[in-house]
Amino acid sequence: MRDSAPRVLVWNEYRHERRDSAVAAIYPQGIHGAIAQGLDVHGLDARTATLDEPEHGLTEAALAQTDVLIWWGHIAHGAVDDAVVERVRLRVLAGMGLIALHSSQDAKIFKRLMGTDCTVHWRDDGEKERLWVVAPAHPIAAGLGPCFELEPEEMYGEPFCIPPPDELIFLSWFQGGDVVRSGCTFTRGLGRIFYFRPGHETFPTYFDGNVRRVLANACRWASPDIEVRKAPANTRRKAIEPIGS
Repeated sequence: MRDSAPRVLVWNEYRHERRDSAVAAIYPQGIHGAIAQGLDVHGLDARTATLDEPEHGLTEAALAQTDVLIWWGHIAHGAVDDAVVERVRLRVLAGMGLIALHSSQDAKIFKRLMGTDCTVHWRDDGEKERLWVVAPAHPIAAGLGPCFELEPEEMYGEPFCIPPPDELIFLSWFQGGDVVRSGCTFTRGLGRIFYFRPGHETFPTYFDGNVRRVLANACRWASPDIEVRKAPANTRRKAIEPIGS
């Protein structure tokens, strides 16, 4: 990982908070604001961007200054411009970290990187979620106990149609009996990806101390070891040993 603190950009649709007074009451600075505040608590500075900014706040210049992109989306996946999605995808292949949160399993960028439809069962009954740490030695789990609980939360349940993760960090059990892989890592090109399940907009999940610790740990883990330049490409390579007799 980089010696310096990763440059984090927190992206959010910022639609629920402006349409629903109950969500606005929980997240008066937006979900992106709450996430950025939590990173600040752990010594990380984060910028924010939202869907309705020019180019969704994900311009070439903005991404050039980003080591790790955090993505929260839910009701406006279809409004994200395909050209911006491709811009982000190429940046991930070139080494930028991506942290996809909650309903971002259905975001264009996540599905494009996973190569599956990423469907999952769900139930919004405000039940208890217990996240078991199944990889306690992983950097993303640093500082956590054997498990932690969120109450209330929305349920996601298996089967979760994602490719097999490189590593499974968290497994969630819900009060209604369902389970789901809730903390998964992937590698695409040079980029590290972490999917983290909790974060329904009607619950104060992003103020939870354990959730904030996970996100800070994940930013440090996903930060590239090398400077992000451009995505790998097919190139003709010269032989380094003699060929033929």
